[in-house]
Amino acid sequence: MMSDLVATLLHKRGITEKEEIEKFLKPDFARDMHDPFLLNDMQKAVDRVFAAMDAGERIAVYADFDCDGIPGAALLYEFFQKIGYANPIREPQAASNGAGVEVYIPHRDREGYGFHIEAVDSLKAKGVSLIVTIDVGTVAHEGIAHAKSKGIDVIVTDHHQIPGERPDAYAVVNPKIASYPFPDLCGAAVAWKLVCALLIEGRKRSLPQFTAIPEGWEKWLLDLVAIATIADLVPLRGENRALAHFGLTVLRKTPRAGIRALCATTRVRQPTITEDDIGFSFAPRINAASRMDEPELAFKLLTTKNADEAAEIATQLESLNRKRKGVVAAIVRDAKQRVRTRYSAQHTVVVLGDTEWKPALMGLAANSIMEDRGGVCVMWGKDANGKLKGSARSDGSISVVELFAKAGDALIEFGGHHASGGFSVSREAVHTLPERLEQAASELEAKPKEKSHDADAELLLREVSTVLLNDLSRLAPFGIGNKKPLFRVRSARVTFARQFGKEMNHTEVTLVCPESGMQQRAFQYFRTPMDFTVAPSPGTLVDMLATLERDTFRGPDRLALRIADIVHPRV
Repeated sequence: MMSDLVATLLHKRGITEKEEIEKFLKPDFARDMHDPFLLNDMQKAVDRVFAAMDAGERIAVYADFDCDGIPGAALLYEFFQKIGYANPIREPQAASNGAGVEVYIPHRDREGYGFHIEAVDSLKAKGVSLIVTIDVGTVAHEGIAHAKSKGIDVIVTDHHQIPGERPDAYAVVNPKIASYPFPDLCGAAVAWKLVCALLIEGRKRSLPQFTAIPEGWEKWLLDLVAIATIADLVPLRGENRALAHFGLTVLRKTPRAGIRALCATTRVRQPTITEDDIGFSFAPRINAASRMDEPELAFKLLTTKNADEAAEIATQLESLNRKRKGVVAAIVRDAKQRVRTRYSAQHTVVVLGDTEWKPALMGLAANSIMEDRGGVCVMWGKDANGKLKGSARSDGSISVVELFAKAGDALIEFGGHHASGGFSVSREAVHTLPERLEQAASELEAKPKEKSHDADAELLLREVSTVLLNDLSRLAPFGIGNKKPLFRVRSARVTFARQFGKEMNHTEVTLVCPESGMQQRAFQYFRTPMDFTVAPSPGTLVDMLATLERDTFRGPDRLALRIADIVHPRV
């Protein structure tokens, strides 16, 4: 039985036909998963991996350092362990010979994103003759050509857009190539598809190490796929919805030591893990490893079978994440002061940089500045090799990649999307970068970005309940392409409001329903009371735009409203 509210919310998402509704509300693994061999070059990739194993070649898994690449590397490594081809994880500097698997994760600060020639040389020295990439490689023409010259075949598994010619790799497995019916898989999901295809082929060949694996074992890897799918912000529709749905199911019961350790350090209840726990608790800690110089820690966490080691690594990641937050907060404080002294509200683009800042943290800091003032924030720092690199964030009024393209002559390299991007700049050009980007912005047609008060539905405070939350949970998991329902909670009175947190930059409000006397806690992180349209103060009657969430820190049956905005009551 479907409630009127759920039907309304589905309709707003464009889901109106009976078959579409059934598919959305009740994901089905067999129905919703596409054949992995529909992916471009998949058969070619599978045959090459089997040829490598038959010949006893050394295989390298080369993964990006973020919360997509690392889970993807972990699941592919776990597959090789399962069939008995992987070696125990060694320290990166250890010598390697003969059959087995290497895992290579580039250092975020010293190497940066990409498929690097120096890394290929390092893997060649270890006897590697086949490299499988995870979440990287689509535009790695130079690196792949170098690998080929060294006698190394490269299988690219990636999900990024292919802007021009495909790289001259042995195989390019990418859902954005037209042969695959769903283009929006994340990198780890593409790696999982490779695992599925390898299992199918191994059983087809009646190989004992494959026939001994229980049917459906690959589903136990979906915990890693769900983490990557949600963390990488791919649309949670179609196949991704099913991957996230079943991946969350696995997460809630996985025996994986690293996940259990993460739950313990973040106070997340494993039986009720949600997409929010991944986005706000797991992903920042996994990403903290590479942002703070130790990417291998996250990989070890997701692959270790030892509970004590997992607990130790989770504690290290917790410490790194706290350190990361502290460093970013200090950068943001400094940056906001610079904005106040150098820029006015008329400036569309702010450019801020310092040779003491780490490029790996610039995206987080730029996002904070952008949310504070709107427009575009561009920030740069100096990496371990002395290069000036940075990130940009936009409120959507101007496309970052179009902005960079307009000012391309001022940059060494750049890339990105509409709302975010990365770049490098010379020491000479950095001095005129603010003027150059502001000029470029003036040549682009900016679209005014206004606060949206469009709610999915209206509620009275007395209607907020666990029954309502359970009804809404039928639409989960939420994310890009399936946002959490936003409610306009009508005519509630503020009885309490405060700022909290070390930086006093979070807001907590208590609301009361004038008719029933029911009270409800509401909160938002990284926004102060003055950031809302109406600053909450005791006695004020307001409408609140908010999402409904389980307040797990106060108990499994407690609810809270996460504030999007506070506005004047609608007459």
